Amino acid sequence: MKKIHLFFLLVVLLSTDLAAQKKNTAVNSRNAPGVTRPKLIVGMVVDQMRWDFLYRYSERYSKGGFKRLLRQGFSAENTFIPYIPTYTACGHASVYTGSVPAINGIIGNDWYDRDLKRNIYCAEDTSVKTVGSNTRAGLMSPKNMLSTSITDELKLATNFKSKVIGISLKDRGSILPAGHSADAAYWFDGQTGDWISSTYYMEQLPAWLQEYNRRKTVNTYLEKNWNTLYPIETYTQSTEDDKSYEGKSRGEEAAIFPHPYKLYAGKDFEKIKSMPYGNTMTLELAKLAIKEERLGESGVTDFLAVSCSATDYVGHQYGPNSIEIEDTYLRLDQDLAEFFDFLDAKYGKDNYLFFLSADHGAAQAPGLALEKRLPGGTFGDGNVIKILNKLFESRFGIKKAILTSTNSQIHFDHEAIEQAKADYNEIKRLTIAEFRKQPEVSDAVDLSKLEQTTLVEPIKKALTNGYNAIRSGDIYVLLKPGYLAGSKTGTTHGSGYPYDHHIPCVFMGWNVKPGKTNKTYHMTDIAATLAAMLRIQMPSGCVGEPITELTHQYQ
Repeated sequence: MKKIHLFFLLVVLLSTDLAAQKKNTAVNSRNAPGVTRPKLIVGMVVDQMRWDFLYRYSERYSKGGFKRLLRQGFSAENTFIPYIPTYTACGHASVYTGSVPAINGIIGNDWYDRDLKRNIYCAEDTSVKTVGSNTRAGLMSPKNMLSTSITDELKLATNFKSKVIGISLKDRGSILPAGHSADAAYWFDGQTGDWISSTYYMEQLPAWLQEYNRRKTVNTYLEKNWNTLYPIETYTQSTEDDKSYEGKSRGEEAAIFPHPYKLYAGKDFEKIKSMPYGNTMTLELAKLAIKEERLGESGVTDFLAVSCSATDYVGHQYGPNSIEIEDTYLRLDQDLAEFFDFLDAKYGKDNYLFFLSADHGAAQAPGLALEKRLPGGTFGDGNVIKILNKLFESRFGIKKAILTSTNSQIHFDHEAIEQAKADYNEIKRLTIAEFRKQPEVSDAVDLSKLEQTTLVEPIKKALTNGYNAIRSGDIYVLLKPGYLAGSKTGTTHGSGYPYDHHIPCVFMGWNVKPGKTNKTYHMTDIAATLAAMLRIQMPSGCVGEPITELTHQYQ
């Protein structure tokens, strides 16, 4: 009798196990035969997140946010950006293409176009129209990105059955990760307070997003104002609140808490980007998109690309050592915990794959560097360019030999130089020599002759990876560590130094065992790792390599 009971118990257990397996692998019914993939992939880029922010405020992080990510996920602790300059558009494009600006063409947020004789924006596209508002904020598409993304390759691998959506306050943070073949990309229009898209993706917003816009949720967040999550005296990982080198908002006498953002409700919707609730609203919309678009429910793997942009705006205004940044990350930690709980309830912990990284880091605020006797400061190249243009006019008869400076790159007027029959090599030599005289400048180099330049190898390689022969400038001006091209308040980024280059890279969920590696990896390895895990082709311009400590876990 005991044997019979034992037999039936085994049958029940096996049936339960088979049912569970069937449930967990149901997503593969429309994927390639024999290939196992998660129901949903969520890629998150936290704008301007330095690697150390994973740990800096960990004493007050919740168990379910960043701590859970590190506890249950796999972290490539030494992940770096392999190119210069380090800007938002470049970072988002490179994470998802596995490529570098030299190949994917996204060399900055904008760049000088020699044919059009003007700066062009990374995502601009005047052939499309705005969907969701009557502004020009929707004249955007991914057409300027020259290679495919991992999201495009997932589409190709499933014969375009996978659904791909991008969401970010910034258009470039939504459009570039979502790729060329995305079903949708949504971004925030600060003029109207609505989430919008473009006719590249659709003719009208889906009903669920129209309804969300009608509620004007942005006002709800602005009306909360911005005070610290905890008593302000407990923010011991930051400098004091009242600092002259932190940027004031309009209507403020000083850049101190509480920030009266209620003043902007119904008027200046753009301000939501500069407070942590901008991230809260972004993740709120991400959860709504998952629900309403039924992501991960079709039997084929879907992809949601999310970028949390408020961290970048706060960092630019206040700097990475401010109470504002500390509070922003403590609040983002709580938002992450809620987001993970939502994904768990929706799919089960092992049925979705989540990864988190950043598009760049940030330098310390120049004012803080001065205050604490650290190397650093600001640099503007305007006076140097004036001196050089006067020199070239008197010596070669060229009125404006230097057309513009953008992304730390000097652009010469090649046509004018040629018409004047001037010595172009001499013009470049004089330009380099003049910039090298500046106390804030580490070096200035001819981008077309990098192989002949004496530079430390990591910097030379990063400049090469960032140089696109069609879109880049002629001379690159390298600043000393800690120096930045920007205002005297807040901070910025763009250099080739660790504070800009060292970024988080953590995977969690489907087929990920907890662990860490201190081996050096790069931003471009994220797309290569996803391709290996999903058994799909790498993006067309990919130069990255899989994180083998992670991919070997399940092979």
